[in-house]
Amino acid sequence: MKRFLTSVAAALTAGLVSTSAMAQDYNPDTLRIALLPDENAATVIQDNKPLQDYLATALGKEIELVVTTDYSSMIEATRFGRIDIAYFGPASYTIAKDRMAGGDLDIEPFAARLKDGSTTYQSVLIAGKDTGLTALDQIKGSGINVAFGDQASTSSHFAPKYTLMKAGIMPSEDYSENFTGAHDAVARNVELGNAEVGGLSRPIFERLIQKGTIDGDKIVVLGYSDSIPQYPWVMRSDMAPELKTAIVDAFLSLKKGTPDGDSVLKPFKADGFAAIRDSDYDIIRAIRQNVQGE
Repeated sequence: MKRFLTSVAAALTAGLVSTSAMAQDYNPDTLRIALLPDENAATVIQDNKPLQDYLATALGKEIELVVTTDYSSMIEATRFGRIDIAYFGPASYTIAKDRMAGGDLDIEPFAARLKDGSTTYQSVLIAGKDTGLTALDQIKGSGINVAFGDQASTSSHFAPKYTLMKAGIMPSEDYSENFTGAHDAVARNVELGNAEVGGLSRPIFERLIQKGTIDGDKIVVLGYSDSIPQYPWVMRSDMAPELKTAIVDAFLSLKKGTPDGDSVLKPFKADGFAAIRDSDYDIIRAIRQNVQGE
């Protein structure tokens, strides 16, 4: 814990990461927007059709929605300029930012999901009801299987694993781990008994229960992570200033209770989007340091 606090202090005093000195004139006719592969790709695309239509009208451009196969491919597509705007997870954003440092292209966050006045959320650790598990401390020394999502995911890897670490429950020593790739796959594997415990985003878990995708009667909630910053929307830093302004305005103008807002925000279970900065994710960088043992 002392090392964690030291890491956090160092991260928070590091300041904003500066962007590369580059021309800011990128203004394509078609904007490629990447969405996280947290669920089935076809479902993600269909759910976000209102976003596609809204941005096409607001920006006067063709909008192409992209769902990559996994977090790593999304990071690499962004790194090599094949993505213009992306909805990253907190950890995958910091990984992408790290990998792009010093290169010809950079990214910057501009908005995050707003819910109940907050731009933070939690991860949840769940167990199958048939396991008999009711608390995190029962995992200690059990050797059970814990399912996580993608290795670069905040709420289906870094946050739940760090929550276990803070409780003195360590990978390999106390449990084996398996990566399923997506949040819904984590919940499904726990429901089916393929894994005794799983870690995933609390908002996604609650949406899966609400939609009936997962049977809540077969699941027990073991605990939640500390609050973590919400998924950021990011854009290429070399975009023309007027395009950047238009994009930011389009996202921040979305409000629950309006026709556009209700249709676009529904898949995000959000009240709107709020402005956010790179430094808001320094706490994620510190968690990554501790989980990865760097």
